[in-house]
Parts: sequence; structure tokens; C-alpha cells
Amino acid sequence: MPDNYSDSKKLAAEIGELAMQKKANRVKILDVHKITSMTDFFVICSGSSDIQVKAITDHIVDEIAEVERPFNKEGYDTREWILLDYINVVVHVFHEASRDYYDLERLWIDAKVTELVDESAPSDGSTPLFDNL
Repeated sequence: MPDNYSDSKKLAAEIGELAMQKKANRVKILDVHKITSMTDFFVICSGSSDIQVKAITDHIVDEIAEVERPFNKEGYDTREWILLDYINVVVHVFHEASRDYYDLERLWIDAKVTELVDESAPSDGSTPLFDNL
């Protein structure tokens, strides 16, 4: 378990990057340490299917296991909203529809938000079907 703010920040960034590796959508890190004593960071991301939500969650848990295990894991059976509690970092992996419904970003609007962007994705929003044809 991270014992200070900088350790928590590093863990949150690493978890965000792991989510990006599984093509998670709208990956955001919310710094909430100044507005709640509950945790330092939320990592919020989403997948477009329950299979992707499971893949994102499994990847995070497996890769972070060398450092630590989640204190608690909720929602794994339904895969609509999976919560991984690393005490100072709480990870929320949503199915897109559930994320839009609960809108955690709006509830924690006073938090400092860092949005992670996939640098390899096309910047114009389009995805090429075929390269170099």
C-alpha cells in the first residue's frame, strides 16, 4: 500500500497506463486528496463491452500484483462497474452505459483531473480500416 501522496500518484499513473494498454476509453485520474480523506486518487475508465471491462480489470490486477493486491474488489460478476480498492487509489472500470449514468466526474467536479490520451490513435477521430493500400 502506498504510504504517501507521491507513491499514490505514481500508482494511479501506472494503473491509468495499464488501462490504456487494454484500449480503455476516457481514462481519467482524479486527484481528490484535498477534498476527501477517503482516498488520494480515483482512476476512472470504461470499456465498450463486458469482455473489455473484464480484460481491463484483469490486466490491472495482474500487473499491479507484484507491488500490491487490491484491498477490495466489487462488481466483478456483473462487469457494469468494477471497483478496485488499493486504499489510496480507487479504480473504477465501467461499462460505457453505466459510466454515463453514474457520471462520477460530475460528482467529483472539484477534483484536479488528468486525462490520459492514446498517442497512437489518429488525432482526427477516424480509425483507418486499411493501411497502405
